[in-house]
Amino acid sequence: MGQNIEQVSFSDAQFTHFTEALHEQLDALKHIIAEPNFGNAPLKFGAELEMYLINDQGEISLSNQQLIGDLNDPQYQPELNRYNLELNLEPVDLAGTPFSALQRQMKAKTDHLEVIAKNRRVNVLPIGILPTLEKQHLNVDFMTDLPRYHCLSKYLYKARGDAFKININGDESLSENIDDISAEGANTSFQVHLMIEPSKFTDVYNAAQLTLPLVTAVSANSAIFLGKRLWDETRIALFKQSIDIRKPDNTPWQEQPRVNFGFGWLHGSPWHLYSQAVCLFEPIMPVTSNKPTTGLLPELNELSLHLGTTWPWNRPVYCNQGNGHIRLEFRAIPAGPTSLDMLANAAFAIGLATGVANNIDEYTSVLPFQYAEYNFYRAAQSGINAKVLWPFSHKYHVGEVEISSVITKLLPVAKQGLLQLNIEEAEADKFLSIIAARLASGITGAIWQKQTLAELTKKMTNHDACKALTLLYLENCRSCKPVHEWERIWK
Repeated sequence: MGQNIEQVSFSDAQFTHFTEALHEQLDALKHIIAEPNFGNAPLKFGAELEMYLINDQGEISLSNQQLIGDLNDPQYQPELNRYNLELNLEPVDLAGTPFSALQRQMKAKTDHLEVIAKNRRVNVLPIGILPTLEKQHLNVDFMTDLPRYHCLSKYLYKARGDAFKININGDESLSENIDDISAEGANTSFQVHLMIEPSKFTDVYNAAQLTLPLVTAVSANSAIFLGKRLWDETRIALFKQSIDIRKPDNTPWQEQPRVNFGFGWLHGSPWHLYSQAVCLFEPIMPVTSNKPTTGLLPELNELSLHLGTTWPWNRPVYCNQGNGHIRLEFRAIPAGPTSLDMLANAAFAIGLATGVANNIDEYTSVLPFQYAEYNFYRAAQSGINAKVLWPFSHKYHVGEVEISSVITKLLPVAKQGLLQLNIEEAEADKFLSIIAARLASGITGAIWQKQTLAELTKKMTNHDACKALTLLYLENCRSCKPVHEWERIWK
């Protein structure tokens, strides 16, 4: 979805041509990944960081394109709304100290960004959803003026044929109708990319799906939307609803949402994930590429673009460079609170996926996929206070348990998974200890936000409290301390 396009409207013939290209490239991919050298390369790890841009009063700043012009750095890209910015971090070798390496790169890049932004009286804030965001900020006037965003908005709204309905019940309740897809841009994330040995992809993917609720619960940082305290990780519900183009009908089967947890445990190669995406979802942006291929393998531009218009929380990403590979993109981790927190979340997600993959059949044989999906939404709603279904007290019995106890039990498995990837033990301990400290303190980014807002609203209006919360968050974020060490104003 990051590629630039020039068109906003397309003919029926262009949709037909694009669909034909999808089918051809899907067949080609099956043969490409069957090649013996496919994916044979040193494993790497990378990430994309989405950030809010705010003024000195804690409110949105419509400055992403101006900052990109000032920066003149191709690693920065605009996001859907004018108050968001994305940093694409260069991948690093997975062996050794990858999280520290990526943290150093992130700090160098964002330090420079903050210097540039200060000249425009702009502040950079990594947070899942900005507490001061208002409904008036969620319309086309605040959308970044690029054809790809206008095209995406046009075709998703056309497919929907009505306003997008946002209904979220958390600590408080919210019900709003939004006339375009700009509410999707309210969500900012830290998207982690992991190369995986081809022979292990299926097991690691299934383990990532199984353990995604645990990562979601402990990394939650999106607690407030339109002034309401909602889910700990409100992004999960908001993203799904903000671009849900499904319409009620009388068919005996249910159309699948483009934002989804998945459709079952993966059996076979990652090709099946591409096949599902082509089969289940109509193209909405039929841009065909005439660029010459770079590299020994075809780029499969149309297939990759189509995958970019579906949003599973764990998504395959094809790359044609070198021997080629399909990596796994972890999409559910929110932005913030600090670089240490985000890299700890990444370490936990990667360690769990790799460590649990060693025994994944023992889990999937007793835990139906629907239970894993149930766990995901419960974790998003209640964070580390959630209860989930898990084969915990006896491996052949699934029962409801505290998610915090599951996380505690699996922290050593996450460490073993990191060591299995040749990550240094001190590196694994450094970042997993942050996860353990969050559990021990009972403080995630979401809980800190909710508790702080509750205390502030005792002294001021909710509107002013959201501004004060945002500025406190910014101050603590700049301390570079992990969130469990942040100052608490509540008793």
